[in-house]
Amino acid sequence: MSTGLFQKTKPAARCYSLAVWLGIISGFISALVKSGTEGILPPRLLTEGAPPVTLLKNLGVDVTHWAYTYSEQVVYYGGNLVHILFSIVSALVYCVGAEIFPKIKLWQGMVFGLIVAIAFHGILMPIIGISTPVWDLRLEEIISEIFGTALWVWVIEIVRRDLRNRITKKPDPEFQ
Repeated sequence: MSTGLFQKTKPAARCYSLAVWLGIISGFISALVKSGTEGILPPRLLTEGAPPVTLLKNLGVDVTHWAYTYSEQVVYYGGNLVHILFSIVSALVYCVGAEIFPKIKLWQGMVFGLIVAIAFHGILMPIIGISTPVWDLRLEEIISEIFGTALWVWVIEIVRRDLRNRITKKPDPEFQ
């Protein structure tokens, strides 16, 4: 077993298949939480398009047909679907990573969340043209993304840890 930042757990203590299920579950739940924080602290002006919708439009997808009516309101789910899938994939990486590299859970996952936010909001999304560069972001968007990302990854971690420990009746792999 190595030490430091890339310390690994004992292979016998890992539960990969459970980690995959926990990634799907925690990713879905945390996507709803992130959407909720954006409802309370909107990151964009009403005149700006959401990055997931902009991505779909850039790929040639007409998201105006991806809609349903709920409570007499039309809900366009295309952007939400991208947001949920992104959250699930990120949570899968996190949950499987937590089985191998316990340091991924630093600050209850906040370090991982910060890395994801920088990589996607700070680098990738501006490069592919679906958001503005970091230096042009409004303060409200920065606050919304920091708070929303912190809450998002924390929900992934508490769901992951609680369900893993309840199902396996054991502590996380680094404590075995």
